[in-house]
Amino acid sequence: MTEAKEIFVRLDRCMACHSCEMACAVAHSAGQSLYTAISEKPTPKPRLYVEWVAPDRAVPIVCRHCEDAPCMHACIAGAISRSPAGVVETDADKCIGCWTCVMVCPYGVIGRHLEEHKAYRCDRCPDRETPACVNACPTRALIYQSATGYSRSQRQTASRAMLAGNGG
Repeated sequence: MTEAKEIFVRLDRCMACHSCEMACAVAHSAGQSLYTAISEKPTPKPRLYVEWVAPDRAVPIVCRHCEDAPCMHACIAGAISRSPAGVVETDADKCIGCWTCVMVCPYGVIGRHLEEHKAYRCDRCPDRETPACVNACPTRALIYQSATGYSRSQRQTASRAMLAGNGG
């Protein structure tokens, strides 16, 4: 069985261009095109957020699809569940817009779509091989791979830096 893929963030690479947010909103629009998404109703919303945390640092924040997801336990309508692939999903048809999931999310990444009165979150673009945000990132700050693969690549990068005399 293959290990589920996650979206990892390389903090040192994010330049806060917001390409990931735009690609996400377009990928979740009806027309799947920037030109049509601009005028769509309801307005397409990104499912990740680029937040400034210092004068010169930005961090892309995306749903972590927590193993023991507080949002899933708090949803009084039963609209939030986990897919067989491990993705925490919100069923918009069941969502009653009470925002309880928004209140309990430790990362603040569940959005409130006020036009539809529904909650939304990252769904890792199930119809795509790689999420739209990852494909759109020009600096490769977002990486889509398994936790084991990501850890391995981080160890290799650290090892190369140590051999070159640049690390710990």
